[in-house]
Amino acid sequence: MITTKRWSKPASGFTFIEIMGAILVLTVAMLGASAYRYYAALDTRKAHLQTTAARISSLLLETWHGASDPNTFDPAAHFGSELTIESMTIQEGPHTPTDFEALGTYRIIVNGVDYRTALFWKDVYSGLRTLTVIVVWEWDPVNHPLGPSKYAAQSFKLTTYVVN
Repeated sequence: MITTKRWSKPASGFTFIEIMGAILVLTVAMLGASAYRYYAALDTRKAHLQTTAARISSLLLETWHGASDPNTFDPAAHFGSELTIESMTIQEGPHTPTDFEALGTYRIIVNGVDYRTALFWKDVYSGLRTLTVIVVWEWDPVNHPLGPSKYAAQSFKLTTYVVN
């Protein structure tokens, strides 16, 4: 008997393992891109909130610094029509730093975000006074992990000196 050898042609295309490997690589790349977008958007929001807090503190501090009588400066009366600002009790705002006198605590709303700010002063030497503004956001004094008398996790502090 005569036997003939059949030559089989190799199959063209991809194997199941190659397809699963490609899907795995694409899945990892898609998850990485999604995580990048998420964290980039989150960091952008945090940066925007911090920049706004820095601008608020700078505005308040420079206006307070230039006031004719720094002991009676009231941002709510000064910025009443240009800024959404209201006076609050000292207990509703940031905790008073040690050895400082509280001038006032205020709630400022910018772009729908609730910022709490407190103004403090201290006579350092005769004729030299330090003025400090603390701005906090994402404020929740009741549920704050460190207790109701602690600063919020997100805060910005600015200090300057004036001759009085």
